[in-house]
Amino acid sequence: MADGEPDYSSLPLTDRWVHKIWKVRKQAYEDAAKQFEITPDEHDPAFRPFNQDPSLWKGAVADSNVAAQSDGIAAYCAFLKFGGREGCVRSRGQAITPIVEKGLVSTRPATKASSIEALLLLIELDVAAPVIEDILPAISAKQPKVIAAALAALTTIFHNYGCKIADPKPVLKILPKAFGHADKNVRAEATSLAVEFYRWLREAMKPMFWGDLKPTQQTDLEAQFEKIKAEPAPKQERLLRSQQEAMARAPPPGAEGEDAYDDDGAEEPAEMDAFDFAEPQDVLSKVPASFHDNLASSKWKDRKEALEGLFAALNVPRIKDGDFNEINRGLAKSMKDANIAVVTQAAQCIEVLAKGLRKGYGKYRSIVMAPIMERLKEKKQSVADALGAALDQVFLATSLTECLEDIFAFLNHKNPQVKEGTMKFLVRCLRTTRDVPSKQEVTSIVEAAKKLLSESSESLRSGGAEVLGTVMKIVGERAMNPHLEGLDDIRKTKIKEFFEKAEVKAKDKPKPAPPPAARAPAGGPKKVVGGGLKKGPGAVKKAAPAASAPPAAEPAHPTAPPTKTAGPSKLGMPKPGGPSGLKAPQRRLAAPGAASPRRVAAPPPPPPPVEDEEPIVASPPPPRPRVGLGRGGLAGRSLAKPMATPAPAPVETSRPPSSGLTAVERAELEELRAANEQLLRQVDELRQERSKLSSEIQELKNQNAGLIEDHTRDVLSIKAKETQLVRARSDAEAAEQVNERLRRELERLKRALSRAEGLGVSGGMGSPTVNSPTREDVGIYRDNSNGAGARSNRVSFTSTLSEEKENGDPPASYSRSKLSPDMRYTSGSSGRGSPARGFRSANTDETTHGATTGSSMATSASNGVESWKRAAEVTSQLKARIELMKAKQGFNRP
Repeated sequence: MADGEPDYSSLPLTDRWVHKIWKVRKQAYEDAAKQFEITPDEHDPAFRPFNQDPSLWKGAVADSNVAAQSDGIAAYCAFLKFGGREGCVRSRGQAITPIVEKGLVSTRPATKASSIEALLLLIELDVAAPVIEDILPAISAKQPKVIAAALAALTTIFHNYGCKIADPKPVLKILPKAFGHADKNVRAEATSLAVEFYRWLREAMKPMFWGDLKPTQQTDLEAQFEKIKAEPAPKQERLLRSQQEAMARAPPPGAEGEDAYDDDGAEEPAEMDAFDFAEPQDVLSKVPASFHDNLASSKWKDRKEALEGLFAALNVPRIKDGDFNEINRGLAKSMKDANIAVVTQAAQCIEVLAKGLRKGYGKYRSIVMAPIMERLKEKKQSVADALGAALDQVFLATSLTECLEDIFAFLNHKNPQVKEGTMKFLVRCLRTTRDVPSKQEVTSIVEAAKKLLSESSESLRSGGAEVLGTVMKIVGERAMNPHLEGLDDIRKTKIKEFFEKAEVKAKDKPKPAPPPAARAPAGGPKKVVGGGLKKGPGAVKKAAPAASAPPAAEPAHPTAPPTKTAGPSKLGMPKPGGPSGLKAPQRRLAAPGAASPRRVAAPPPPPPPVEDEEPIVASPPPPRPRVGLGRGGLAGRSLAKPMATPAPAPVETSRPPSSGLTAVERAELEELRAANEQLLRQVDELRQERSKLSSEIQELKNQNAGLIEDHTRDVLSIKAKETQLVRARSDAEAAEQVNERLRRELERLKRALSRAEGLGVSGGMGSPTVNSPTREDVGIYRDNSNGAGARSNRVSFTSTLSEEKENGDPPASYSRSKLSPDMRYTSGSSGRGSPARGFRSANTDETTHGATTGSSMATSASNGVESWKRAAEVTSQLKARIELMKAKQGFNRP
């Protein structure tokens, strides 16, 4: 070995790199690392062999000798550090797998450290995705130490670069496999990696793998998570090469502040959740086929079960976009359901659907937002919470500008509960929005909040102050002060309190000042234009403003400048003639008739740039001599041979546009600004008109809804009145029938009484025919049996009693003593002359009546007149009872 060493060192580096003696290879690795360190840039020839043949690194990083391997990985780190992105991209496919399998599991700490550094450098120079993709196959290796080393390397990568640079999704998918490994070291490294993920992702990481873990593992991880929940948000500890270059190109201090502001504002939006890691799922195929039928069922339980089935299908981290129009219409209709359980379930379905679609749900906002806000009138807290959560998710899928129209409409709602719920929703929107509202939107929000300050409800007044305080937090105190003019100190103090407590994600950025940046480039072009003359440009700069202003004011002084610049000065002194030449052409344009030859003398100063003589000769010189006098025409032409006279005019015209100071451009700029301002004002006016029209439309909609409700109530009341009227009519008809029957009965009684009285006065008492009612009589005195048929009389009396009993009068009112006072002295055998024969006992036989007729006739003859008088009294009593019955039943109306 000692004898062959000189020969080995003389070999080319690539030959020694693959030599069979490990010491030669080790020396080659060391020499390569030294060469890489002294290279001036990444294009040095030292890197060329390794860029042409990246497979050289595969043997170096996985050298069979541990000492040589350590130097080989160190040389690879030097190659990456000084070789740049090209060497990284070319070599990583050959080096990562050997480093993971051989370098990370090395027993030497230096080799392990160099291996991890190589992986970090590979990410630093390019991106993290290819590196992680090559590391992940090691998780399925047979040796537990390789798996544990790969997990440890991943933990280090995410700890240094975070989840913004390195995508955690591929790693989260295979994490359950590591937790289910039999080796405790593998499980320990998996726990460390999960804790590192929790530092960056918090609860968003759980849906990816949490359900695949054992309960004991979940408990252990929760204990580990509790320890880091109080820690601040992690920051990227190692920058990519592109980030380092961007920092090196940092602008001046003022701009640095803006960049820093931008960076600070960009940290929050980078927060990740389960939506960022999940794969879109097609949930439309999982919706039950009977969903719409059950949702339209008349039973609230069926509707609730349909919504529960929909919720189970939609409750996924990420939903594949599709046609959800019908589902959203059904959910919006469910907001009007009379059962609050159905309303709550529908709100939860809207929440998960908007959460799963994110920005894709924005097109359904107009369908569901108004019905949800209309249902904010519910006072039950659980329902209000569900509705608020649904509104929050719908807002996250859209923007503040899109939602403001509905918010303003419902802030004017007649129901205070709806107003309060809408106000709380507006506050949440202002806190979570990342877009600063425009000035017009700020004005509209402030005006709506000021109206709330004058509400009678304390909660609405406090909510209005909270809205103003949150807006002030977004736009700043200075921009908000004009809107607060006119408010009393108490309200301003309350607004200030909410301003100090408010936490918002959108803040108005100060606009950078463009003037200094514009002035710097403006000065440069001036020097470039006049680069041909050293003194000329300076003179032009001084004369340019004088030439632009005086020509209009000094048209009457064409002779003064020509006297100063004589004809010979054109040939002898071109430089001083420059300014006079600039003034002369302008005067010609103003008053070209006084001294044309002298004017020709003025232009000669630009002859130094003789190159431009040819193009200038063709256009300006011929018209000038034509305008001038004929005498000096020859002199003017001879002096104008250096046709550079017109040259100064184009130079002048070219200089002002480059500097941007010409009057024409300024006028055009002012016109454009005025037109722009006018258009902006028109746009603002149109927006205001649109907002007013939308508010009017919403008010009309509310009025229409109120009218529809009133109409519905009126229809129901009319139907109820019709029902009552029908019943009253039927009752009236029944009462008329009863009244008619009573009238007939009364007429019968009257006729019977009159006949009885007539018979009692005109006739004698001995005749049984005269003393007793005939068969023509009706009522209780009517006898249809042509004789002593007592049963028919009893039947007639019984029917009368039954009718009166139905009408509410007790039958006991017909006392036997009143109808027939003599019955107590007889045994029921009174003759036909007795008016009370209808009260005979039902057991009396007809034969008994025939036998005792003669004896009863004698008794009835003596008491006939008195009996008929009593009958009259009974009749009068019956009349009184009838009138009383009429009064009770309401038939005594006129």
